[in-house]
Amino acid sequence: MIRVDGRTLRCADVADAAWATGPLQIDLSTAALRVAEHSWRLADELSTERVVYGRTTGVGANKDDLVGDGESAEHALRLLRSHAGGSGEPMSVAQTRGMLLIRLNQLVAGRAGISPALITALAEAVRVGATPLVHRLGAIGTGDLAPLAETALALVGERPWLTGHVAPVEILKGDALAFMSSNAATLSEATLATLDLERLTRASHVVAALTYVALDGNPEAYATPVHEARPHAGQVGCAAEMRRLLGLDSTPKPGRRIQDPFGLRAYPQVQGAAVDAVHYLRDVLAIEINAGTENPMISVVHRDAYHHAHFHTAYVASALDWVRATVHQVAELSAARLGDLVEPEFTGLRPFLAAGPAGSSGVMILEYVAHDALAELRHAALPATLGTAVVSRGLEDHASFSTQAARATTAAAVAYRRLLACELVAAVRALRMREADLVDLPVRAAYELAAETLDPSVEDRPLTEDIGRAGTVLDDLVRF
Repeated sequence: MIRVDGRTLRCADVADAAWATGPLQIDLSTAALRVAEHSWRLADELSTERVVYGRTTGVGANKDDLVGDGESAEHALRLLRSHAGGSGEPMSVAQTRGMLLIRLNQLVAGRAGISPALITALAEAVRVGATPLVHRLGAIGTGDLAPLAETALALVGERPWLTGHVAPVEILKGDALAFMSSNAATLSEATLATLDLERLTRASHVVAALTYVALDGNPEAYATPVHEARPHAGQVGCAAEMRRLLGLDSTPKPGRRIQDPFGLRAYPQVQGAAVDAVHYLRDVLAIEINAGTENPMISVVHRDAYHHAHFHTAYVASALDWVRATVHQVAELSAARLGDLVEPEFTGLRPFLAAGPAGSSGVMILEYVAHDALAELRHAALPATLGTAVVSRGLEDHASFSTQAARATTAAAVAYRRLLACELVAAVRALRMREADLVDLPVRAAYELAAETLDPSVEDRPLTEDIGRAGTVLDDLVRF
């Protein structure tokens, strides 16, 4: 049961809705619905007393064009039709379902002044799992106008549904901008990508710990006194997690090497930055999915309409850019550890963990796949916030490009998963070939799960299936 009250929706709820395979149980707050209805009535009243953007006027640079009361409903339909110009591939069903839940939650907060019938229709779509045909392209981080206009027209009955459907509802005056004035589509993709990266950062601890064992790492780098000297939260937590997985005490004895390569030694410092970035991004998204972003904002408490710029998503875009930059650095360490795993100096095994006749390639190809993925991640990590746009005859003269940042974060998560999978394949093979003693280590259970999943044969053969299986098992490693 997902509580929808405009205040307490969680990122995990968005993911549950996105990946649900059937109807969804939602607890729609009746108190919030009453506030939303008061907001609708107040908005209608205010539009007879003063100029209200998008209700008594056009939008964008047409803000000074007054719309007669007699044509308000038709004006709303024209706004939706003119803005439903999305392009590109359809948005995925998961992202669309997440968008619908976020938009519903925002609307019941009671700041949009939207008609109760439209909220009810949207709630029904969320419940039954109906998803409109919505295109990916058409937003730049200042409101997902195109996808939300397409959604509204599906609710009206003018546009198709991708899965399921609900009975058409009438669009009333003032409904158009009130429905479109949100970044729900961008927030949906950002939320799903963030939760994916969060799982991968947690799985990364396990993968790095397995590589540590395979390489006979030096535990000094994870000692408590080291990290108390520079106590960034993520760094301290990462070092503690490595100690837990490896069964180390707070001041472990030195290893056989005086210092490990950076892939192991600097792991807490680099991984910690990514962990902190993901936590911050989740905090930003938790605020955004419960925020009243509609412009104008209808305040029942103050009985007025406020024109503002909450549609601008600088917080989201900046947090997404930060996450991708930090994850890219962690991914570089994963690629470096993979290089160590194919080096006999570190493993005591043959080059590339080969086991066949002389000249056998073993896992040589993994480095190529990993660096291909790392190159994709590097491209995705480029900051979207460095761009801007001037549109609507110069009136709207800045954009955050959070939409593009969300797409890049999705791509970054895919690439990082593939890279971690390559390291996991090599680490498991090295541990098998070394017959490493994992009996007393907490990470043993994770190794056994991965070993059961991956092909035990070590002769030269295609590793495509191994990489795919390893990428899937990463989601299971987070529980260890």
